[in-house]
Amino acid sequence: MDTGTQHPDTGPDTAALQARWRATVAAAGATADRDPAPYAERLLAAWAEPQRRYHTTAHLADVLARIDVLAPHAADLAAVQLAAWFHDAVYRPDRSENEERSAALAERALPELGIGAARTAEVARLVRLTVTHDPAPGDTDGEALCDADLAVLAGAPEAYAAYVAAVRAEYGFVPDEAFRTGRAAVLRQLLDLPRLFRTPYGATHWEAPARANLAAELAALEAPEPSGGI
Repeated sequence: MDTGTQHPDTGPDTAALQARWRATVAAAGATADRDPAPYAERLLAAWAEPQRRYHTTAHLADVLARIDVLAPHAADLAAVQLAAWFHDAVYRPDRSENEERSAALAERALPELGIGAARTAEVARLVRLTVTHDPAPGDTDGEALCDADLAVLAGAPEAYAAYVAAVRAEYGFVPDEAFRTGRAAVLRQLLDLPRLFRTPYGATHWEAPARANLAAELAALEAPEPSGGI
């Protein structure tokens, strides 16, 4: 999901992200009298804050790329893309109100850019939806955003291991046993869901590998600790 004193990280192509931002806000109805560039710079600086290990600009770029794949499913593609930009714009791993604060940030910034009230409200709704990743049936925008956000679960084993390590690093302040207990509970909740992915593409391409990754991680967490030898 904050002291933004450093420049955005140089992993993803920040120039490409800035170009995407300009195109997205234009498609969303931003007026020409407000320069969108400073907004992109502030968002990218937020996504590059030093406490982040997984919720970084690389995650933002990945979610946007997944939304490109799912674009035909979205009813309001510009709103889904804007929600991706804002969904972890405020992120502190020791706080529970990150999504609410991120949605509030969108509600302040988008009207300043001239984006209409209805689309601003849709973006904020989508950001808040990432608390549960549980869109209602027929909520195609919510399905597209949530599937794009969860697609990391379907990565190849090496990529999934890197994701798990990054999440653990973000929660470095949590003792090992407490982290293992909490992470295992999250994995069980995910595995108990009837469906992880709601879009047809996600169900076809991401559901099975994601469940395999989650089950393997849970098994590793629940494996007994090796006993010490003499």
